[in-house]
Amino acid sequence: EQCRFFRLIVDHPNMQKMLPKNVMANTLPKQPIFSFGVITDVQYADIPDGCSFLGVPRYYRHSIEVLRRAVKKWNHHGSLKFAVHFGDIVDGFCPREDSRKAVTKLVHEFEKFEGPVYHMLGNHCLYNLPRDDLISLLKIPTSHGCAHYEFSPAPEYRFVVLDAYDISAIGWPKDHPNTLKAFKILHIKNPNVDKNSPTGLAGLDRRYLKFNGAVGKAQLEWLEFVLKDATRLKQNVIICCHLPLDPGAASAEALLWNYDEVMSVIHRYNCVKVCLAGHDHKGGYCVDSHGIHHRVLEAALECPPGSDAFGHVDVYHDRLSLLGVDRMLSIDMVFDC
Repeated sequence: EQCRFFRLIVDHPNMQKMLPKNVMANTLPKQPIFSFGVITDVQYADIPDGCSFLGVPRYYRHSIEVLRRAVKKWNHHGSLKFAVHFGDIVDGFCPREDSRKAVTKLVHEFEKFEGPVYHMLGNHCLYNLPRDDLISLLKIPTSHGCAHYEFSPAPEYRFVVLDAYDISAIGWPKDHPNTLKAFKILHIKNPNVDKNSPTGLAGLDRRYLKFNGAVGKAQLEWLEFVLKDATRLKQNVIICCHLPLDPGAASAEALLWNYDEVMSVIHRYNCVKVCLAGHDHKGGYCVDSHGIHHRVLEAALECPPGSDAFGHVDVYHDRLSLLGVDRMLSIDMVFDC
């Protein structure tokens, strides 16, 4: 179901009038349970600047400087429990002979943060290296080629990291069942020879592009098990996924193929409060029909020299407060306890 969509322009004089009352929570208590850093789509490559297929400028060498400033600010904060990067650590245009070196270089920059960093797979990661190599290099805490996992930084909260490229035409060996499933979906849903082209696709069908993917059956079952357990423990759940999970917060071309299936599982429970994502570089926000906040974060890659896109999130019992830097817009996401 389509979300209500709210523009986020922090320097607009009437911003509070543009947002629902529960989005701005300036009068609520100021002491968070914990805080964590956020950044997405660094997409570093040691190549000249370029543009997306839509003509949006991309600053491949500058993005590592954005990351360095993020880590410095996170460390200066002094109280961040961990940081999350929402995928696409290097860019698809990175020369293949440099892929491992580039990923290692970025991981080294992340490791300068004085706390754990949680990563997830993005399409640009998978253009560069096989899944198993990335899972090892990014220290993703999982096994058997899966890249979904969960962790609990405080008794009141659980984070669920989804593998958006579980069913994918990229990353798995060509003859892997998940690759074959992905190409079958694309064959049915996208008649174009170039499966990255949405030409002729209408509405939400424009998500069936090769650079997107899906959550498989086993992962959906795992997700339901985790949400049941979180409900039993009375935990609030934050979903993290490279691909957005609601069309109200992102363009159709950026969505998880089976976002509706995933949200159907999530909507069976009251424990999920916020879904965070990357991939759609411009960012976005909405609240769905079940009161779940969907926040797509602005990309570090598209920051011109001298600008930034990162932030940190303060977590309270009844809200998440994203405090963005520069191009990453700030917002309070208030929910029922």
